[in-house]
Amino acid sequence: MSMSKGSNVAVPTAALRVELGRGSGPGVPDADASALLLVSGKVRSDADFVFYNQPVHSSGAVRHEGKGTAGGQATDTLLVDLARVEPAIETIVLAASSDGGTFGQIPGLYIRVLDTQGTEIARFDSAATVETAFVLGEFYRRQGAWKFRAVGQGYDSGLEGLATDYGITVDEPQHTPPPAAPRTPPPAAPPVNTSRPVAPPPVAPPVTMPPPHLAPPPAPPAPPTAPVRLTKVTLTKEAPSVSLAKQGGTSGAMRVNLNWEVRKQFSGWASKLGRAVAMHSDLDLDLCALYELSDGQKGVVQALGNAFGALHQPPYIHLDGDDRTGAAASGENLSINLDHKQRIRRILIFVTIYEGARSFADLHATVTLHPLNGAPIDFSLDECTVPSNVCALALITNNGGDLVVQREARYLIPERGVSPQRTVDYAYGWGMNWTPGRK
Repeated sequence: MSMSKGSNVAVPTAALRVELGRGSGPGVPDADASALLLVSGKVRSDADFVFYNQPVHSSGAVRHEGKGTAGGQATDTLLVDLARVEPAIETIVLAASSDGGTFGQIPGLYIRVLDTQGTEIARFDSAATVETAFVLGEFYRRQGAWKFRAVGQGYDSGLEGLATDYGITVDEPQHTPPPAAPRTPPPAAPPVNTSRPVAPPPVAPPVTMPPPHLAPPPAPPAPPTAPVRLTKVTLTKEAPSVSLAKQGGTSGAMRVNLNWEVRKQFSGWASKLGRAVAMHSDLDLDLCALYELSDGQKGVVQALGNAFGALHQPPYIHLDGDDRTGAAASGENLSINLDHKQRIRRILIFVTIYEGARSFADLHATVTLHPLNGAPIDFSLDECTVPSNVCALALITNNGGDLVVQREARYLIPERGVSPQRTVDYAYGWGMNWTPGRK
């Protein structure tokens, strides 16, 4: 259902999928979805802000799911369960912020609300231009029911301006103040004439305190709250590594997300890759991880052989599932339990082509690491110019208790008869024994 600015529509009190969509391509800025849960037009605390650095609301009612790409379109998704929204919350604002430009440089910006079956309930196409943050829509309560309104209100101050307008405290860079100018000492006080007696100061009357058992208990100090951090980290060839501890990623489950799209579509019996790739859904990439624990235990987490791992026991790595199309908004994901980082020696994240292509040529993939706390870390793969069907994405090593993420983006070419997994093993010296597997 296409909507005009200011119009509204009733929505079911159930789990909904909110999709921020836009065109993607070279030179097109990224866009990020966010939600603010409001009481009387303001958040109650910074915890009512859900976005890439704070992906889950404490009530579980709103969750930031992350990005996906398909067919030249990019999406950023929020899951909203209106049945779990706290009674005090009156409005859920749905916003977008641009990263690297204005919305005028982003074609086809829209917001869609879908039910659990994928049926579109509402759609609002934006006409944003010079703005860098934009409120696209909102859920609001009306006579015990929920409605969705198309808003269309822009900001030229980015996500920071939008967040602070709703009461969020944003972490700002610290600046060292200039040294204070020297102060001129005050003139000396005139000497006191001691010939005159000075009256003693008045004595305050004694204060009668209530008995200890009647005194009210002291109010507990309010817990300090850290300002919201809006920064993101992008790994490049020039800056290929980052410390998780310095970014605040020290505990909880860190999600590693892989998304991809086909840059070119081929038809006919053959292509430059030597195989027809007629449909995007034919392509199946597998996200995998080689691991080595501090006790010397080694292994692999992958869909092949149903080696999905485990999050709360060794290897503390779990592959969420096997996305065989790449069209899903969430892509492929694996999680790493940072609560057990002291048990991890190193992890190599890599991706293989299971079927649908013989090489990464003409494919575009993005890798994003989402720590539970701290800024997300992302990077894109370079253009592949070799006949490679396996790519080392990132190497995570334990450096004195701190996990350091190193961007690899390294395309490998297996020798004849050698599997992609064994090829990665040889390149990084894992030293494992391999047997054929299937999924």
